[in-house]
Amino acid sequence: MCFVSFFFLFFFSMMSFFFMIYFISENYILFLEWEIISFNSLSIVMSILLDWLSLLFIMFVLMISSSVIYYSKSYMNSELNLNRFLMLVLLFVFSMLLLIISPNMISIFLGWDGLGLVSYCLVIYYQNIKSYNAGMLTALSNRIGDVMILMVISWMMNYGSWNYIFYLNFMNNDYVMKIISFLLIIAAMTKSAQIPFSSWLPAAMAAPTPVSALVHSSTLVTAGIYLLIRFNSLLVDMMFLKFLLLLSGLTMFMAGISANYEFDLKKIIALSTLSQLGLMMSILSMGLPDLAFFHLLTHAMFKALLFMCAGVIIHMMNDIQDIRYMGGISLYIPLTSLCLNISNLSLCGIPFLAGFYSKDLILELVSMSNLNLIIFFLYYLSTGLTMYYTIRLLFYLMINEYNLLSIYNLYDEDYIMLKSMFMLLIMSLLVGSFLSWMIFNYPYMIYLPFNMKMMVIYVSLLGLLMGYLVSNMSIYSMNKFLLVYNLSNFLSLMWFMPNLSTYGLNYYFLKFGQNLFKNIDMGWSEMYSGQGMYNIIKGYSIFYNFYQMNNFKIYLFSFILWMLIFYLMLLIN
Repeated sequence: MCFVSFFFLFFFSMMSFFFMIYFISENYILFLEWEIISFNSLSIVMSILLDWLSLLFIMFVLMISSSVIYYSKSYMNSELNLNRFLMLVLLFVFSMLLLIISPNMISIFLGWDGLGLVSYCLVIYYQNIKSYNAGMLTALSNRIGDVMILMVISWMMNYGSWNYIFYLNFMNNDYVMKIISFLLIIAAMTKSAQIPFSSWLPAAMAAPTPVSALVHSSTLVTAGIYLLIRFNSLLVDMMFLKFLLLLSGLTMFMAGISANYEFDLKKIIALSTLSQLGLMMSILSMGLPDLAFFHLLTHAMFKALLFMCAGVIIHMMNDIQDIRYMGGISLYIPLTSLCLNISNLSLCGIPFLAGFYSKDLILELVSMSNLNLIIFFLYYLSTGLTMYYTIRLLFYLMINEYNLLSIYNLYDEDYIMLKSMFMLLIMSLLVGSFLSWMIFNYPYMIYLPFNMKMMVIYVSLLGLLMGYLVSNMSIYSMNKFLLVYNLSNFLSLMWFMPNLSTYGLNYYFLKFGQNLFKNIDMGWSEMYSGQGMYNIIKGYSIFYNFYQMNNFKIYLFSFILWMLIFYLMLLIN
């Protein structure tokens, strides 16, 4: 089943690519409406919007999904219920496709909620306490976004149709559209894990690694970004966008710092995803949706590859994820190390790899725009921090000594994993330049002084130096950090966001729900409706049944008793 799924997904990916080439060259948009049911004045219609944007995104989603499913054939080979896992992954991909092709808020909500539901099933896949907690945190954080989408659906009742595509151009100044835009931004912030909803994203690492590769590259976390790209013309001149710019900049910065304190390989990559999502969201809030989409696509390729490489390494290390146990792996698994290094360098924006084309353009446009100094520093510091944690990871994995066992078996001959990774490796090398030629129909003309132009190089070199120094420190030089222990604790725990969302928000809401359930559902309403009514009627039935089914003596006795009472009453009178 793995191979069949891989073949079909890859085939449809290529089909989508050729359609996209035709659509973009002819400037062609296809809007399909399928009337499912029509009864009197009620008609339920399924709408599909195909333009170059949706087709290009579908191509990337299907290509990464096909690689991940082929990779799962080897990674999950000891799994007894492999078909169940594949069904969940395919359902996940289907939900994402439904979200991409829908111009209708109802079908968008089906895809949106489908992503949330299936992601919960995938996060709790290994069925232990940690997975259950992570799954609950993921589901409840995304629930806030689902409620916002439901509110958007109810607000759009004012317009008589849920096909938002018709309203985008002429409803900019309408106060209802302002409310809808605000709700959509909150929904996108929950799905794309911006502050204060960031804590679920590293927690979702409890899922199997192939799922992480799919979720954190092109599906779940990018759903919010994609929705805002579609609704972008509504968001222009919104006051809230300035606030969103600050929040996404802080998300980028916070994730970069936390990644430098983290020792779990998958969590480091998850925090790097969070940092890149902050970058996409901030560039969206500056009013540049095409650039956000460009970075979304280039990031999807190298991030999926990075997760796959991490999966191979975790497999080789007897399922250990702590980078302190690793080291010197480039000697034993050179091909995987090659893929890992190229995807890592692409993430840093090293020239002429995929990430460079989008990141460099974004940072140069930030330098050209009239932003304040805080946002400017957040962008450039986050870029330096990306280099910092990448070099740190490189040292821990490739250069330091191997720390696990004296007897070990590291091999690089799992050809199924390697083949699936090599497809994404080629894309990580080529996709940046390919997309930059194709999706911008006008050139970005950037004029900057030499030092501003070189600013990206400067912060990258500074990050590289810091990563090198920190990775080379001996254990004795760590004691100076004890002076700032509380600060380190604050920075390493994502600014205490997991504590706030887990114990602050979710715990009290769940406790409140439990009390309501105990006192109302299982208490008063049970006593006065379901069980209570049943017990009263049952008591009366038994009482009447006793009289009906018993012999004549009872009737005779009761008749004599009533006659005596009647006689006594006559005597008293």
